[in-house]
Amino acid sequence: MKILITGATGLIGSSITQLCLEKNYQVHYLTTSKEKIEHSKNYKGFYWNPKENEIDANCIEGVDKIINLVGASVSKRWTQKQKKKIIDSRVDSANVLYNLLASQENKITQIVSASAIGIYPDSLTNLYHEDSPQVADNFLGNVVVKWERAVNQFESLGIDVAKIRIGVVLAKNGGALEKMKEPIEKGLGAPLGSGKQWQSWIHIKDLSRIFVFALENNLDGVFNGVAPNPVSNKRFTYTIAKILDKPLWLPNVPAFMLKLILGEMSLIVLSSQLVSNKKIDTHGFKYRYTHIIPALKNLLK
Repeated sequence: MKILITGATGLIGSSITQLCLEKNYQVHYLTTSKEKIEHSKNYKGFYWNPKENEIDANCIEGVDKIINLVGASVSKRWTQKQKKKIIDSRVDSANVLYNLLASQENKITQIVSASAIGIYPDSLTNLYHEDSPQVADNFLGNVVVKWERAVNQFESLGIDVAKIRIGVVLAKNGGALEKMKEPIEKGLGAPLGSGKQWQSWIHIKDLSRIFVFALENNLDGVFNGVAPNPVSNKRFTYTIAKILDKPLWLPNVPAFMLKLILGEMSLIVLSSQLVSNKKIDTHGFKYRYTHIIPALKNLLK
């Protein structure tokens, strides 16, 4: 199988690319940096610039399926400029790919795209499934709606579309875990806000395996990319501290303080999403990390 990956050099993309290469799949990848273009036996890079509607059409030569991961980080302060970049990076890239496939002969049958659980409203009690009709009335909800709408247009080309709504990704270098462990390592850790907010997490190895599982099993539709056992922010924080053997003596960081420091971006750490993994589970996906303690021990020890 030959796969085209967008966002292949990012945190999640690097892990998925490594898994694909281990399975001896051929990987084409798109990059906005010409310095990151490599050519080897099973790994070939191609230049694109979605903002300028530029893409090397050779990227789809012989490609069977696409993994779409591109998108500007939501973890940078949400200025109006950054908000526009977050949305445009997702929508423009999908549009450029769509226009290329619509105009060129190809044999692509499926696209598996990243999405996010940020589409679900903040709630301490609701358990969200993929068919939950509620949509968060905030910036993150708006981002995901536009993102998924842009990806859905591939269906008009007869291409199956699978969307993986990603939860809090746990990885060794980068991502949410790195930001959470830094203050704890310095003895400044504390739960955020009430600490009761649900965090639907997933180990990066399992997330990578979900994307490849979706390819190998020709899935389409929406799937939550989360582990089976979400935890509260308080438990998450205390578990990190215990594994690192660091004390937690500070009181919870008040929500109003986080809003003052982070502004609207405080949504990321204060929102609560209790998200079900039942759909991907019933399709036969087997997790390696189902509970938070083994997952964190694997990454922090």
